[in-house]
Amino acid sequence: MSATKTNIFITGATGYIGGSVFQRLVQHPNAANFNITALIRSPEKAKFVKEKFGVNVVEGSNADLDKLTQLAEQADIVLNVADSDDLAAAIALIQGLKNRHDKTSVKPTLIHTSGTGFLVDDARGMFATDKIYHDSKPEEIENGVPDSALHRNVDLAVIDADRKGWVRGLIISPPTIFGMGSGPLFDSGLVNKHSLQIPLLIKISLARGKGAGVVGEGKSIWNHVHIDDVADSYIVLLDAVLKNADAVPHGREGIYLLEAGEHTWYDVSKAVGKAFVELGLAKSDEPN
Repeated sequence: MSATKTNIFITGATGYIGGSVFQRLVQHPNAANFNITALIRSPEKAKFVKEKFGVNVVEGSNADLDKLTQLAEQADIVLNVADSDDLAAAIALIQGLKNRHDKTSVKPTLIHTSGTGFLVDDARGMFATDKIYHDSKPEEIENGVPDSALHRNVDLAVIDADRKGWVRGLIISPPTIFGMGSGPLFDSGLVNKHSLQIPLLIKISLARGKGAGVVGEGKSIWNHVHIDDVADSYIVLLDAVLKNADAVPHGREGIYLLEAGEHTWYDVSKAVGKAFVELGLAKSDEPN
């Protein structure tokens, strides 16, 4: 780590998850000891973040691979919260961290955002599996999840870099996220406050015009977690790394599956259906 301030580079700082994490970074009790750099694509958002929070802002996107490598090379810790499926961007970040390791002989840390989508099966709502994965048992994921699974190609790149000793790779994998993004960044009106899965279900259901939609019989079981708990998990890991990086499980043992409960998709669709009826958008709350 830096002898003075800890250099932290974050991608996705104005996204739903990334914005929630970013706000916790700038509000951290030790924020005065952080040198935070955020990569932001929109000039309007970049200007707001720089003026409001006083951090280093670089305009650019995940497509700017050279820029990603350069910024990662300058960081002790990279928080990749922009796109869990952008392999080229992840490789660019890893290259930058490798360059830093080669120059300093100090292993930097990459906290990468994945998702529990790599655990999905082909139930299509017709049954609920009894298979439960544990992040404390990495062999379950290694032996039970194909390399072709969703998010897995990027996760494996992080794990491989960790195995080679270039990077300390930590992978945060949230399931269905619920809750509204909150705080000054979201209050600006420039940042999306909503999660993906359930709002998408609502939009598709409205577009169909047939009430609440559901895949199959909705028997599939999935976990969920609140956005505040997701964002807090990054800070918990960050604090652990800052305290004693070598004690934090990483690489193949550093996949962190988040959850705070579970639901069936029928129950979610049923709740959407009830809301539709209350709003006069459907006559029945039964998913279909």
